[in-house]
Formats: sequence, C-alpha cells, structure tokens
Amino acid sequence: MSDIKTAKSALISVFHKDGLEPIVKKLDELGVTIYSTGGTETFIKDLGINVVPVEDVTSYPSILGGRVKTLHPKVFGGILNRQDHEGDVAEMEQYEIPQLDIVIVDLYPFEKTVASGASEQDIIEKIDIGGISLIRAAAKNFKDVLCVSSMNDYDEFLQVITEGEGKTSLKDRKRFAAKSFNISSHYDTAIFNYFNAENEEVVYKANITEGKKLRYGENPHQEGFFFGDFDAMFDKLHGKELSYNNLLDVDAAVNLMNEFKGEAPTFAILKHNNACGLAQRETLHQAYVDALAGDPVSAFGGILISNTTIDASTAEEIHKLFCEVVIAPAFDADALEILKGKKNRILLIQKETEQPNKTVRTCLNGVLVQDKDAKTDAAEDLKEVTSEKPSASQIEDLLFASKICKHTKSNTIVLAKGKQLCASGTGQTSRVDALRQAIEKAKSFNFDLEGAVMASDAFFPFPDCVEIADNAGIKSVIQPGGSIKDELSVEYCNKNNISMVMTGTRHFKH
Repeated sequence: MSDIKTAKSALISVFHKDGLEPIVKKLDELGVTIYSTGGTETFIKDLGINVVPVEDVTSYPSILGGRVKTLHPKVFGGILNRQDHEGDVAEMEQYEIPQLDIVIVDLYPFEKTVASGASEQDIIEKIDIGGISLIRAAAKNFKDVLCVSSMNDYDEFLQVITEGEGKTSLKDRKRFAAKSFNISSHYDTAIFNYFNAENEEVVYKANITEGKKLRYGENPHQEGFFFGDFDAMFDKLHGKELSYNNLLDVDAAVNLMNEFKGEAPTFAILKHNNACGLAQRETLHQAYVDALAGDPVSAFGGILISNTTIDASTAEEIHKLFCEVVIAPAFDADALEILKGKKNRILLIQKETEQPNKTVRTCLNGVLVQDKDAKTDAAEDLKEVTSEKPSASQIEDLLFASKICKHTKSNTIVLAKGKQLCASGTGQTSRVDALRQAIEKAKSFNFDLEGAVMASDAFFPFPDCVEIADNAGIKSVIQPGGSIKDELSVEYCNKNNISMVMTGTRHFKH
C-alpha cells in the first residue's frame, strides 16, 4: 500500500478557533467531509461550510455537561482502523463506521487555567479527556491518519495539505505524530504536577515544549540545547545568538540582581557565574564605575546587569569595555544607540516574570531537585554574638556582602566596604584559601580593607579566618554559625574589637 494518503474526511474538535478558518475552507475546497462537535461545529457552520455533527454518527448527543462527546466506538473506530487490515475493513463496513483521515484537536487550556488562579472545580473541568484520547489514537495510527494536536501547528498543516492537494506522506504523518505525543505527554505531566504540588509522590516529572539547539555546549565538541521560553523573560534588542555559557551567566546575573530589586542603583559584573564587581550608589553611572573597579581584568568579556534603566552616561562607560551581554529593565534611547555600537554585544531587557522555585541538575544516573535558596539575610535575622556591636553602616555592608556571598560558588568569602564588592574568594576547597584569595585580590586592585566587612557562606570551624581577616583590617563579620567551635571565633573577635553577627542560615552554592 502506498505511503501517500488522500484525505477524504476530517474530525475537527478544538478549544481555540484562531487560525482555523483557512484550514476549514481549504478542506472544504478539497472536497473533504468534515465532522465536528459543539462550538467547533457552530464555528464551521457560521463560515457557510457543510459539517456533519458527530452525534449523527454516534446517535448520541453531547452528554454530562459536555464531558462526553466523541468517546464512542464509531469515532475511535474511524481513527484506529488499519486500512490494510482485512478484518478491520470488514468491521468498518459491518458497523457502518466512517473513515477519519485527519484529526484536528486543540486541548482545553489546563495550564493557563491553573496559572490564572481559578478554583479547583474550574481547573478540573479543564482536564481534557476526549481531546487527549483523540490525539493519542490518531497519532498511534499515523500510518493512515494525520493528527494536528495544537493551534501552533495549523500553519504547517495548511501548507502540507495545500501543497499536496489533500495528499499526505508517511513522513508528514509521522512528524505530526511526534508533535502529538509531545503535546499529550506535556499535558499529562502538567496535570500530575498540579495534583502532586505537595510532593506526596516523590517523583520528578518535567516537560518543556520550548526548545532551541545551540551552536554547541560548554565547549565546541559538546552538543548543547536550551529548553525554556527565553522570550518570556527577555526582549533581545541587539547582538549575536546567546551561547550555552552566556545563558548560564545570564541566569547567575538575574538571580544575583534579584537580591537588589527596588533598591538604590546597583550594577554587577559577572564572569563564570560569579560576581567580579558589584556596587550600589546614588547614580547608576557611579555604581558601574565602582563595580568595574572591583576587578577590571575579569570584567573583560563579562556579563553586565543593572537593577534600573541604563542611561547614556552609563552606556558611554560600558561601551569602553568588551562585554558579552548587558541586561537591564530598560535602556534610554540614546544609551541603546551607544551600546549598539558593538554589533555582537547582546542587549537584553529583563521582563517581570515568575521564575521556577526549584533547581534541577543531573547527578549520576538521575537528577537532583531542590527548593531554590529563597532566603535573603535581613537585619532581623542577625544575632550579635560579640561584645563589639556592628554600626548601622556596617550592618548595611554585612547584608550587602551576604547577598553577594549567597550567589558565589562555595567555598566563598566576600569582602565589601561602602556597598562595594572589594573582592571574593570563589570555589575554593578551603575557607582559609578563599579568604586569602579575596585579600590578595583586593590588595592587587588597591582596595583599602581597613574597616571592610567579611561574609562567609558557611561557618568557621576554627578562628583562623577571623584572625587573618583582622590582620587585613576587616572589622565586622557575618556568618551563619553552627560550628561546635563557634566560641573560638567569638573569643578572638572579643579580644580584638571585631563585631560578628550570625544568621543561622547557610548559603552553600556548589
């Protein structure tokens, strides 16, 4: 039997009617018999096109408030029969089942209904039963049937039947079957995750329908993909395509800058997912200048992000630096023209969007899933454990440093002064090494650490870190505490007039 099939009939039952009109008109023009139900049937009739109600085939009306319309052997027999199977052909004739060559279904919008905050009753009614069954049946029988499972595929389907004059190839039908099972698996995953919101079933299910192949992965010899809706988070105004590494850095930048949302003008520069410069000032221009001073060497090729609109004076400073990506909630028109002066520089407007509250990463032969670290240390969390108390300005710097520390690779130490990142020690196997790295780096860029503060992502097991910090001029420390030897660090601080606060919250980032 030929792989080419000529469509003589189609079942159409959709929620969204957008884009359906040209398809219906083309099918009618090709002489295809159209079967339909409910609102879709009315829509087709209103176009002046003949349509056969499904209830005329099944001899059953739509019942149970519309919950049962197409669930009938004469419908599913028309879809699932094997046209080259002698027994199926005979039973089709015996039971007067019409052949269905095309099935067009658009499911009830379950995810949108959940996202809208609708009642549970409304959400449950948006769990499609007949539609999902039609999709699975038609996709399973792709050898004979072409299934269109989403309004996003209407244009492609219209092109196929127009160019083929109603004929479809096995390759076309199998491609649309793959699209259909993608739709059905995603739909079922969304429903399961709704019912399992409290994680009573310890199961991980994810299905992302938006995806893009990248030029390569972390290195050129690795294949890379991004699965997610980038356009929902950003408006890309200019520049080359984002790479795998760009996306990781953008993610790190966004998570870090979320800590400073709504605060005074703040600018950060990141490299390899860590902040190498960050400052908060009265003007964004000064915030950028002071962020760059934190490490002008590492800033080369970095990711830049602001918590407020980038103006022309800030753009002029940025333009002097080679950087991969600049992110802001907005750009002034003249700032945008300046930054567009480098053709490959990627410019992104960050939109107000809700981000996932879980983090996921591969591990061994599975994945690790955890809640995001949504805890930001605040003044009310601070427990003053030394006789020397931090001043108001020191508390501001301690909290400032803590925010950066939370988003820096562990083990980490962050040094800050006057709401400016002086230096950090990142990803070290020893906290002492992280501190020494930070001090050496700060001094190499001519920072005076006298009166600076220190933040640590985890407790100090020994007093060596506070002693090294003291010798460098650091006068106040923030750390989670929790070591059985906390008192040793406290004692050293008390003897040397250093203030220390504990938060009770560790911020490892591996």
